[in-house]
Amino acid sequence: MKSKLRVGIIGTRGIPNRYGGFEGFAEQLSRRLAALGHHVTVYCSHDQHYRDLTLNGVHLCFRYNPEFMIGTTGQFIYDLNCNLHANRQAFDVILHLGYTSDSVWSWMWSKTARHLTNMDGMEWMRSKYAPAVQTFLKKAEKWAARRSAMLIADSPGIQEYLGSQYDTPIRFISYGAEFPGSFNREAAAEFQVRPYAYDLIIARMEPENNIEMAVEAALKQMSPVPLLIFANETGYGARLKKRYQHEPLIRFQKANYQKEIMNSLRHFSRYYIHGHSAGGTNPSLLEAMACECRILAHDNVFNNGVLENNAGYYLDSRHLTDLLNNEWSIKKYQDQTGSNLDSIRNRHNWDFITDEYENAFYQALEL
Repeated sequence: MKSKLRVGIIGTRGIPNRYGGFEGFAEQLSRRLAALGHHVTVYCSHDQHYRDLTLNGVHLCFRYNPEFMIGTTGQFIYDLNCNLHANRQAFDVILHLGYTSDSVWSWMWSKTARHLTNMDGMEWMRSKYAPAVQTFLKKAEKWAARRSAMLIADSPGIQEYLGSQYDTPIRFISYGAEFPGSFNREAAAEFQVRPYAYDLIIARMEPENNIEMAVEAALKQMSPVPLLIFANETGYGARLKKRYQHEPLIRFQKANYQKEIMNSLRHFSRYYIHGHSAGGTNPSLLEAMACECRILAHDNVFNNGVLENNAGYYLDSRHLTDLLNNEWSIKKYQDQTGSNLDSIRNRHNWDFITDEYENAFYQALEL
């Protein structure tokens, strides 16, 4: 019988999730690992809303994060504080979620623990970054890859890329999603739209998520269908809002973390538009699949690897407009959404993914 492990998780702003994909992932994985008997600690920003020291059997460790004062640079200090604390713990395994502000400290990672890094997407490809930042991120990727005992790729495309660049052992483990218990038709009314009479985007407001491409396509379609866009606040987003503030069909909304509302909005949308183009398996895409959405996705290796033939694909606004103008038949809807549900059930099941991570931890300890 294998011994229970002491696991540290670094790289999120904290749990419960009120921010994004890695936070949601950490919440799901940590509580399942704890239920299996492992001692799990998730590092959290000192200023997060939830302040209890435990959550669902998971220990929370709050470290100072000056990001609220000094912006992005604060992430590096926060990750330093997390790693300094982790060095004083008796962790068997430390799971690093991403590397952008963490791997710069990899020279001082704990020497007694095994380190696994979920490499997320190819961060240096993201167009929001200046060339100097992209150069730094390429180096940061290399530091994480060379100083980790194992790399985790969340999509086949990322796995193939990492395997071509580094000799570090790699395991493919996808993200997971949960099936919503039910859907509320009244959720749409709160946002002044009717069920199946609006399109939906849920994404970070970044250029590589191609939100403006979707906006332009929506404005050119034949039917006047509103486009709801739920996104975080960024400078890029502020510019888009200003540019399209007089377009009544384009409705920007603040990021919303109420699962029941967002899942209902997903389910009752006409189309869910997924423009992500520079990452691996995106959690919001899996959630859309679990909500039986009709999905229109940017055509790239990451989205193809998740959706396969069960979506409409586009590369530019003209093509997306064509897709928006062509309603799906009942059979096409049933076939594609049914296949996506099977994928969530069989490939993106949280319990299965937790088992995969547990096996990866034990494997890393034997390297």
